[in-house]
Amino acid sequence: MSAPVVILGIESSCDDTSASVMVDGVKLSNVISNQTVHEEFGGVVPELASRAHQQNIVPTVQAALNQAGIKPSELSAIGYTRGPGLLGSLLVGSSFAKGFALSLDIPLIEVNHMQAHILAHFIQEKEKTTPIPKFPFLCLTVSGGHTQIVQVNSHFEMKLLGQTKDDAAGEAFDKIAKIMGLGYPGGPMVDKLAHRGNPNAFEFPKSKMQGLNFSFSGLKTSVLYFLQKEVAKNPDFVEQNKADICASVQKTIVDTLLGKVKRAVKETGIKSIAVAGGVSANSGLRNELKALGEKQGWKIYVPPFEYTTDNGAMIAVAAYLKYLKGDFSKVGMAPMARLSVENDLGWKS
Repeated sequence: MSAPVVILGIESSCDDTSASVMVDGVKLSNVISNQTVHEEFGGVVPELASRAHQQNIVPTVQAALNQAGIKPSELSAIGYTRGPGLLGSLLVGSSFAKGFALSLDIPLIEVNHMQAHILAHFIQEKEKTTPIPKFPFLCLTVSGGHTQIVQVNSHFEMKLLGQTKDDAAGEAFDKIAKIMGLGYPGGPMVDKLAHRGNPNAFEFPKSKMQGLNFSFSGLKTSVLYFLQKEVAKNPDFVEQNKADICASVQKTIVDTLLGKVKRAVKETGIKSIAVAGGVSANSGLRNELKALGEKQGWKIYVPPFEYTTDNGAMIAVAAYLKYLKGDFSKVGMAPMARLSVENDLGWKS
């Protein structure tokens, strides 16, 4: 009987330090250290993020190993995020991963962060069977930094069908929340308020981008001008109507996203649809996607909330799948702030 494959996955692409231990594709731990330092600035400050990663990475990795009951000597390989992301944050995670792998004399595996979000659908848990999408499938990947529709032909063969040309969906949620004075991160606050509001109270324009591409900067500007106009007439307008504003904004974003998904299904003929990324935790998107899937006869895959935001488990499962192929990395590989979901990393890069 072959020895188990034990993977430590390390994620540090933005403002969350995370580490996960996985044995033969089954998650044993997934520890995430959030950074609250950015709240007063209304967004992630790159320099502060990298400093916080330096403080968090050792205790986070230690906690992941302890929760899994795994000693460093039992690790088969270490996977880490090479990109895309904030360069300073990536440097902290990659440097730690390289040093740890060298000290243990075990393979190092670099992971594409955007591919890992999609591969989060392949994470398995103890005593729990999670449905896994069959290839090929379409994945709507939505977060604060990315909005993409990807055709997934295999674990590491992915084709980018469309993406945002300016603001991502999550970025639009956060910026509109900031305009309304809701604080940061704004996306979850908009979602919470939207539950109490009328999604048809206000009408905002939807982007007319060609093909399967997106644009959300126009929505942000439209909401800004709309609120300025209404506040000039009634200084309490936002406070009195914030639930309806949030519900209307959320409906506009969700309708835009799902409109492109419908077009992608029509163009590709693929009816298995997955969603990934931080905005996939949005209840409006989840509910509408499931309802649309039932109406259209699609197979819908929605990840557990734990795997929507940046997390070590998605890095670990991607690294595990690469380990099975013997797709290891060189220590000299530098982090990449920009990286396409189509770029399969490894020794070939």
